[in-house]
Amino acid sequence: MGESTQRQSSGLGSGWKHSAWALLTAQYTAFALLLHYSRVMSPAGGKRYLTSTTVFFNEVAKLAISLTMALYEVSKTAPPSVPATSLFFSLTTTIFSGDSWKLAIPACLYTIANSLQYIALSNLQPAAFQVSYQLKLIVVAISGLVLFKRSISLRKWGLLVLLVVGVALVQMPTGNPDEITLQDEAAHLAFPRSLEEWKAAKLGRENLHKRSATYEGIEEDMMTANPRMNAAVGLLATVGACLASGLASVYFEKVLRDSAKSTSLWIRNVQLAVYSIFPTLFIGVVFLDGEKVAANGFFEGYNWAVWSTVLVQAIGGIATSFCIGYAHRDAKNMATAASIVLTTLGSIWLFELELTANFLLGSFAVLVATCLCEDSSSLAAQAKRPVLRPPPIRVDRYEKETNSENASPASPSPDEISIKLPGTPFLSDAGLSTSRPTSPGHVRVGRTPSSGYFDKHQQHLRDH
Repeated sequence: MGESTQRQSSGLGSGWKHSAWALLTAQYTAFALLLHYSRVMSPAGGKRYLTSTTVFFNEVAKLAISLTMALYEVSKTAPPSVPATSLFFSLTTTIFSGDSWKLAIPACLYTIANSLQYIALSNLQPAAFQVSYQLKLIVVAISGLVLFKRSISLRKWGLLVLLVVGVALVQMPTGNPDEITLQDEAAHLAFPRSLEEWKAAKLGRENLHKRSATYEGIEEDMMTANPRMNAAVGLLATVGACLASGLASVYFEKVLRDSAKSTSLWIRNVQLAVYSIFPTLFIGVVFLDGEKVAANGFFEGYNWAVWSTVLVQAIGGIATSFCIGYAHRDAKNMATAASIVLTTLGSIWLFELELTANFLLGSFAVLVATCLCEDSSSLAAQAKRPVLRPPPIRVDRYEKETNSENASPASPSPDEISIKLPGTPFLSDAGLSTSRPTSPGHVRVGRTPSSGYFDKHQQHLRDH
């Protein structure tokens, strides 16, 4: 409801339709490559950054961008003499009024999805993550079936099954003995039982940071210097991110459709960012990583790659919300398919990804399912949906409710407009009882059922 108004208020026009897929392709590809690079590169200052702080700065960046654009929209409709304080007050009233509280649910889900994406890309190659992240299409399809009562055709079910098979082929272990996890590496370590073994262990620890004499500290130093990826943890984090992001996108679309008042998508992005900042700050930064932040500082381990990841992720969150508001699912699918290809090429060039037959076959299956999964059934249903119009004007409804015994037996259809003309001094009840209008200033006496023409003629002869 109010979708056409939202499209006009966004200020993007038809140019967004043509450039949406290009912007989303660049964002998807850059985000996956930058985030993975920031997690595997040599850490700045010997310490790696905390993901909770980057998720928090991501929401701060989205809030700053969306708030600036929303304030610009409000200022365009306001007179030049309006002070800035009145503009801020009007914007604040708009943000926290109406159904803004409904966006707290997708805001929390998006926060969980962003946090899980950092875990996933810390343990998976960017190309494998991009392919596996398309499991989100299954979550969106099932959520749309529940919330919007959308039908899923047999063809679409087959494409979703093909998507699952493709992800399974990509995630199939290659059996390379050189790629072992940190847990497997720790399992081979044994307690030294002789003086020679103690000396060898002591010499082997000279290259490590002298931060702790316990094995726990040595393990953290080894993980920071040479991070190892765990495919199982990465896949679980990817599935969790798909669940949270898919549910959030469908629920956000439902809020936009059910809203009785048309609201700018910049305002919606401000609402999402406001409701996301609180859990990221108090749960992620303070509760989970409060001790590390207090010991090492808020910006420990930050460099250009981390800041670039934060900015690209913030832009991607805003662009995704506009895709949901405009229902550009075709552009989003095209961008997703293009980003899978570009991310694979970038992983081969930057991270020395070795292509296998399973990866190529699985990626091709996911590309086919992604391009064809979102058929035109939902878009055709939206196009065939009747245009909303105001209810018919029924001026005489009040009179019919108060005087139901005098109501006309022939009631108009719901699609007709019924207007009852007001009474005038020249239209009296007596005049309305006959088929002829009354003369001005003359009151016509209505005929009674018992009197007729001959009775009136005899009465006239008796009078004369």
